Amino acid sequence: MKKVSKQMRKMEAPDKPEMTMGLDIGDRYSHYCLLNQPGDVVEEGRIQSTEAALRRHFEGEPCMRIALECGTHSPWISRLLTALGHQVIVANARKIPAITGSESKNDRNDAEKLARFAAYDPRLLSPLEHRRPERQMDLNLIHARSTLVRARTMIVNALRGLVKSAGGRLPACSTESLPSRALSAIPRGLAVVATPLIQQIALLNAQIGGMDKQVEKLAAKYPEIVLLRTAPGVGPIVAAAYVLTLDRPDAASNRAAGAYLGLRPGQSQSGDADPQKRISKTGDRCLRSLLVQSAQYILGRFGPDSDLRRWGLKLAATGGKRGKKRAIVAVARKLAVILHAMWRNGQRFRAFPQAATVAA
Repeated sequence: MKKVSKQMRKMEAPDKPEMTMGLDIGDRYSHYCLLNQPGDVVEEGRIQSTEAALRRHFEGEPCMRIALECGTHSPWISRLLTALGHQVIVANARKIPAITGSESKNDRNDAEKLARFAAYDPRLLSPLEHRRPERQMDLNLIHARSTLVRARTMIVNALRGLVKSAGGRLPACSTESLPSRALSAIPRGLAVVATPLIQQIALLNAQIGGMDKQVEKLAAKYPEIVLLRTAPGVGPIVAAAYVLTLDRPDAASNRAAGAYLGLRPGQSQSGDADPQKRISKTGDRCLRSLLVQSAQYILGRFGPDSDLRRWGLKLAATGGKRGKKRAIVAVARKLAVILHAMWRNGQRFRAFPQAATVAA
């Protein structure tokens, strides 16, 4: 039997508010549509997307059920409306094709559809809960670091391509040591152009290193990070990103962890037709990329021996180059499931769990 969350039970409670509102949040203005119990539109309009304007509009009003889409402003707006005594539903916009794929999509229609879905059955909105502000701040640290890493990679690639176009070649080395080793390999005539790029790489190295130290300190706040780091290829960045992204171990079941992070192939089954599709790539892109990097380490020559590594190598041996890519994604998906099980059970990683069970 599927476990029902506290939020879902609250939504299914019989004491449904008399009024239901759909709030389509915009960067400057938000459109709203208010429905009564029979489903008639009582009021429509727009308000400024500021705390002062929202307080003037909702403070002191009778409790309403308010549905809004997940987005940039939804965390603070949902917390504000909840504090004002309203029942707030944050809809997962990616799972509502009736809104995102509508041919007559506009703010007014989106607000009305949100209100009608929330009035009929909130589960149609695939509701989600925002993490607590302090956890969101810690997760922002990891996302900011990921942005700097992408920027550094882009500059390094541009620098290597620039040197190659002049007939030179930069030494094969780590990104951290590249600034000190690249100067001697820059061809004449490129120093004026290449030096600013090298300086930026050195600056980014220092900033990323400082963020790495801050991430390592998160283990004192979240002890489960130390537990997850016992898995191969899972360092402080991956463990912290996993804990802060899923927020709690009961956010999904063990088997659903891979699908939750977009590592499971999409489905389009109809009758006898069940075509094979690519992975859905839903969920947090940063964590999905980190898990893929962990999978590459597990399958690489420095990966420690384990059932997971043997299973991945066996899968990679079939299908040539494409099989290797599929094996990396499959190992990343299985690693996400293993980390979730470790988190829920409080057990360290076991390289060969079946052998340990037999021995016991």
